[in-house]
Amino acid sequence: MTVQIPLSDAALAADRDGGGGTHEIAPDIAYLRTVLVNVIYVGRPNQPGWVLVDTGIIGSAGAIRDAAHARFGRDNPPAAIIQTHGHFDHVGGLESLSREWDVPVYAHPLEAPYLTGQASYPTPDTKADGGVMPKLAPMFPRTPVDVSERLRLLPEDGSVPHLPGWRWVHVPGHTPGQIALWREADRSLISADAFITTGQESAYEVMTQKPEMHGPPRYFTPDWIASAESVRRLAALEPNLVITGHGRAAAGEEMRRALRQLASEFEQIAPPEHLREGH
Repeated sequence: MTVQIPLSDAALAADRDGGGGTHEIAPDIAYLRTVLVNVIYVGRPNQPGWVLVDTGIIGSAGAIRDAAHARFGRDNPPAAIIQTHGHFDHVGGLESLSREWDVPVYAHPLEAPYLTGQASYPTPDTKADGGVMPKLAPMFPRTPVDVSERLRLLPEDGSVPHLPGWRWVHVPGHTPGQIALWREADRSLISADAFITTGQESAYEVMTQKPEMHGPPRYFTPDWIASAESVRRLAALEPNLVITGHGRAAAGEEMRRALRQLASEFEQIAPPEHLREGH
């Protein structure tokens, strides 16, 4: 049985038109939904030095570029691309955009093999419950991208290049080197897929973006012990605003309550039913 933590519309972050189809949820944060996944733009409109976080699915480079032009100007490429992890739905435009813009790509050292063509992720868990997506997952690409020439490892001190005031947080489980981004000043969190705000296993929920608090996508998460620790690490930050890899941005006390519940009951809620405690 799928356990759900619903979120009301009141828990969703207020957004404005950020240009090019993006949702602006803070003066310097906007996101673009590219079919399956969110791409995030950090930086003030029409100002240099902005950063792109993740690069969507295959075929989304054009939409990501158009949104960047609308928000920052046509002759204003990003200072860098930050990859939270290397799953196919987060790196679809990485090779082409990093080459076109000639910018560095930053990632955690443990994610480097999946961004340099050296390693592929484990096969998906087709027994994961919640909808049809786990059954389709074997058809999703697992071949790694190769951005070796532009790949840079994130600084060991937790700072994020080109994003003063932000820190990276290692949140493994979904992948070995997955990171989240955290800004203490306004308690903004980019959580990647450590937790998400829609049921990614259900094609219907992917389409409608029904707001719910979930753990990472079940069919592509091999380490549930590490995933639990990662969610608890992020919940302890008590964020005010979260932008997840999948689903709509959320904010406020209802979001925090749902995240605390997910953290405290993770083993009973997040993993596939066949891997939960007691099964």
